[in-house]
Amino acid sequence: MPENLTPLNAIGEFALIDRLQAGFSQRQPGTVLGIGDDAAIIAPTAGHELVMTTDLLVEGIHFDLSFCPLRHLGYKAVAVNVSDVAAMNALPTQLVVALSVGPRFTVEAVEELYAGMRLACEAYNVDLVGGDTTASRGGLTLAVTVLGEAPAGQAVRRSGGKPTDLLCVSGDLGGAFLGLQVLEREKQAFLADPETQPELGNYEYVVQRQLRPEARLDIVHELRELGIRPTSMIDISDGLASEVLHLCASSGTGARVFSEFLPLANPTLEAAAEFNLDPITCALNGGEDYELLFTVPVTDHEKIKNHPDITILGHLTDKADGANLITKAGQPVPLKAQGWTSF
Repeated sequence: MPENLTPLNAIGEFALIDRLQAGFSQRQPGTVLGIGDDAAIIAPTAGHELVMTTDLLVEGIHFDLSFCPLRHLGYKAVAVNVSDVAAMNALPTQLVVALSVGPRFTVEAVEELYAGMRLACEAYNVDLVGGDTTASRGGLTLAVTVLGEAPAGQAVRRSGGKPTDLLCVSGDLGGAFLGLQVLEREKQAFLADPETQPELGNYEYVVQRQLRPEARLDIVHELRELGIRPTSMIDISDGLASEVLHLCASSGTGARVFSEFLPLANPTLEAAAEFNLDPITCALNGGEDYELLFTVPVTDHEKIKNHPDITILGHLTDKADGANLITKAGQPVPLKAQGWTSF
């Protein structure tokens, strides 16, 4: 180990916690007591509903540190949980982090991880109020739990969609999957020849989509400004097809998704062509885009049709019609969940 790096056992758990919490400040009025006691004290805002989500990230399963910088990992660990809060039409307020870390990591490495979390806390206006740290005989494991609030009666579930509701998505799709393909290719090139330098200059957009996704809290704010409350909503972590099927199953509906309306960024199209992959397949099954998929009543069409970052993909239908991708030729193709599976 280089002399300027500090082994974790050189300072111990409590000194590590002191060092990690030093860079975090409290922003939320509901944070009564943060890090430093046996538990945090949170006072939810009157007239609001509390939502809570948690996500587990395991080295070798969810991330590869050979190409994922620790600072990016810290940011992403917060962002993917904030995305789940956004998918409930809520805003994040506090989070706790549980960390299991092996002996190959130094104090400075853990601080770099938390530097990414701090940047995310600043970006999403959320307070880190506690957590836990422990040793690991293997690699790195992160568990992040985020609390959020929505005005009473405004939290959105997956189950509220109705036939004829418009099916909408924020941003563009497929980029994160193509970014992963680029990173995996460069990793294999490095393993074959350690003198090889990664060639990422032409893939900045898709690599960024993979390594540092953004939770779409901006869409939550903008929908409120437009006076729109989605009837159902979910974030796209496992691929568009999987999430459409989740909404349909929960809402008891079918869906028609038109392939010609799938939002695909030019860098995604270019990377897909290079890897000889169908960009529509990447959008449907790639996952990790963390965009918001939601439904709104058809009466909200005028409010939403010209939004520059929201695309109307199609609409919900009766359950008996099933969930289908409609090709440019007008042919229905049943949607299948082929994205991420946990086991």
